[in-house]
Formats: sequence, structure tokens, C-alpha cells
Amino acid sequence: MTMENEELEGRPQYQEGEGPLGGPKAEREPLVTGGNSYSDVSDDIARHTEEFPTKLWWMAFVPSALLMSFFFVCLVVVISTGIGTTGINHPVGWGVFIVNFVFWIGIGHAGTLISAILYLFRQTWRTAINRSAEAMTIFAVMVAGIFPALHTGRPWFAYWLFPLPNGRGPLWINFNSPLVWDVFAVTTYLTISAVFWYIGLLPDLATIRDRAEHPWRKKLYGWLALGWTGSGRAWRHYESAYLMLAGLATPLVLSVHTIVSFDFAVSQIPGWHTTIFPPYFVAGAIFSGFAMVLSLVIIMRAVFNLKDYVTLNHIEVMARVLIATSCVVGIAYVTEFAIAYYSSEFGERFHFSNRIYGPYWWAAVLMYGNNVFVPQLLWFKKVRRNLAAVFVISVLINIGMWFERYVIFVVSLHRDFLPSSWGLYEFQWVDWGLTIGSFGMFMTFFLLFCRILPTISIAEVKSVMDPDEVEAARDTDSDDTKEASHE
Repeated sequence: MTMENEELEGRPQYQEGEGPLGGPKAEREPLVTGGNSYSDVSDDIARHTEEFPTKLWWMAFVPSALLMSFFFVCLVVVISTGIGTTGINHPVGWGVFIVNFVFWIGIGHAGTLISAILYLFRQTWRTAINRSAEAMTIFAVMVAGIFPALHTGRPWFAYWLFPLPNGRGPLWINFNSPLVWDVFAVTTYLTISAVFWYIGLLPDLATIRDRAEHPWRKKLYGWLALGWTGSGRAWRHYESAYLMLAGLATPLVLSVHTIVSFDFAVSQIPGWHTTIFPPYFVAGAIFSGFAMVLSLVIIMRAVFNLKDYVTLNHIEVMARVLIATSCVVGIAYVTEFAIAYYSSEFGERFHFSNRIYGPYWWAAVLMYGNNVFVPQLLWFKKVRRNLAAVFVISVLINIGMWFERYVIFVVSLHRDFLPSSWGLYEFQWVDWGLTIGSFGMFMTFFLLFCRILPTISIAEVKSVMDPDEVEAARDTDSDDTKEASHE
């Protein structure tokens, strides 16, 4: 008897459909339900790009567009009058601009990271969320890029941050400045993310091109599809390029949000000067990004009737990821307090005591409560599979992550080393407009994306479907067609 036969002889033998313990073998829920054929998939996903918008879409778009308009009004006020129209003062010189910048950068960094990592690990359930996550990245980074330019006070000189040829003599950008690091990191990340998102769109753009009836529509999507033919050679090049970009995007995301954390970690301010910030910021970005994706996917599922492609199984898997990332963020919170206590440094201890007992205790309660305690409800399967509960939890997490940035920046600054310099930071109407309006701008762009482009990858959904079920659905459709024609 050979060694291979001996190994096989020693292994337990199971009957077909039987599990290791003799019970029925556990089967995974299908990623696509409804018994649809390949043509049904194309019809269901591409339909919202071809038909007139529904009432639900308008109900979401109109308020978002109004908030975006208010956001632009606040931008005009800040640019024309100055950043003194906000609540920024001494010692809180980093207020609404940096809070929103880091929040949206975190949301943006998580989108491509989610799609790229799930692709590299061959997680087939990503088909329901990868397109939304990648689009979320583009729009979040676009919104985030506005705030640092405003924070400089003279946004019309924002080009000074780029190493461009100029006639200013020896004056050049300061490569020691974390702000310059942000410029290089964010622009590089935006470029890679946009290319990664667009490459993934090519097969679906060709599908819409082939379905288009209006000549201008066919020409537009044909131009966007870059001559995609669907040949074996085209798919081979596509998969190689997509894999390469996923490999580039994953470490880039980790490095970019690490660089954003360096804006604060390289300073000497208590609460900022800590080595935990890079992994802390990355974990928080993944946490908030998954929560935002979950909120958007649930809305998209209802507005465009995509229940067969975004199933409760997808929602439950994303909820499990939220539990894991919430625990990581919670460990980071505990580590911060432990470092402050064991450091025996008065400034660090005072900062974290002030975070809990100071005038901004309510922000800390929202931060810790929404980010650590609320997600623990997702341990229960009934909660994970309840759309309303998951949506509310994801929104609360986003609120908690925004207040995390608020606590890190505002609470760290409002009581500095000199008690005579202490002061409070209060939101003015411009602060509220910039914050709420940024969400309106983000949602407006995302809803336009949902209206013009496929929100789910048609090609990837077809790749995870069971061929036997597709064939059965095709036979059923053909039988129904024959019966209808006979009648």
C-alpha cells in the first residue's frame, strides 16, 4: 500500500451531503437569489441606467442637492469673508475643516481597501459591494480635498503645495511639512483609486453600450468602454490589470492613512504625540468605511430593487466585519488610556481625564458609545439580518466616527499647556453648513453615479452564479415563452 493510500485509509470517509460529525453538511446561502438567468442579471442591474428615475430616487436626490447647494453657499462665505466666520479660535485652530477632512479621507480610504483586499483574498461575496465601495472612495476623497484648501485661509494659493515650476525664486514647498505629505499621498491615492474603479467598469460599460438604442447613448458608452470586445484576450488583459491595481491599492491605502495620522503624531501635543496613531487611524478608516458602505448598500438595495443581488447574507457578512473592526477600535481606545496612565506624564494624563470629565464629555460619550458598545448588538443573528436595525447601527457608527475626529482634534487643543489660554470651540452656522452640506455633496454625487452607471458589477455577478441554476432558469423561461405563444 502506498503512502497516499495509507493517508486516505486513515482519513474519515463521509457520504455525500454528510458533515464531519455525521449530520447534514452545512450549505452556504447563494450569493444571487431569485432564479435569474444571465440576461435577467443584465436587465435588473442595467435597468436603472436606462429608465426615468423613480420617486424614491428623487426623494433621496432632492434633499441631497439642496444640502450641497447650502454647502457651496458656506464655501463662498468662507472664501470671501475668511475662516473667522467659523468657530475656529485660539487655542482651537484646527476645527471643522480638519475634522471633516480626516473623516472623509477615512471613508474614502476604506472603499478601495475593502474592494482590493476582498478581491486579493478571492471573497466572492464582494460582488454586492465592490462597485459602491470604489465609487464611495472617489466621491469621499473629492469632498475631503476641499477642506485643507479652505483651512489654509487662502485657498487660491493652494497650488503652492505642489512642486510646480514658478518664478518665486528660492521659495519652494517644505517637504518637512505633513501638509505636503498629505498632498502627495491623497493625490496618488485618488489617481490609483479612480483607475481601479474605471477598469472594473469596462465590461459593464460595454454591456450598456450593446443594450443602448439611442445613437448618442450608444456612442457615449461606446467611447467610455474603450472598445471593449469581450474576447479572451481582452479578459486576460483586464484580469491582469485589475489584479495589479488591487495589489497597488492595498498597501497604498495603509500608507496613505498612516501619513494622515502623521499630521498629528509628529507634534508634541498630548493626545496626539503617540505611536499608536497609524494603526489606530487605519482601523478606524476600515470601520467607518464599512459602516458607510453598509448604509449606502441598504439604501441602494431599496431604491433600485436589488434584493436578489444584495441579499441578507451580504448584509450579515458586512455586519460581522463591523463587529471585528469595532473590537479593534475599542482595543485602540483602551490602549490610549493605558499608555497615558503608565507614561506618568502629567500632560497625557490630564488630556484623557479632560476627555471624560471636561466640557466635551458628551462628545466622548457619543464616540465610545457608538463605536464600541452599539456594534455589540450585531453579535445577535436576528439583529444582523434585520435591515432596519443594521441601517440604524451603521448610521450611528458613522456619527460616532465623526465625533472620534472631533474629540481627537478639538478636545486635544481647547486646553493647552497654559490655563490662561484655554477656550471653547463652538459650532457656528457656517460650521454646521460645511459639515452637513459635505454629506449632501457626497450623496448627490453617489446618487448620480447610481443613475448613470451600474451600481453592481454585472460581469462579476454572473461569474459567481451557479451554471446549473442558470440553465434551469433559462429552461423555465423558454417553457413559459412556448406556453404563452401556444395560448
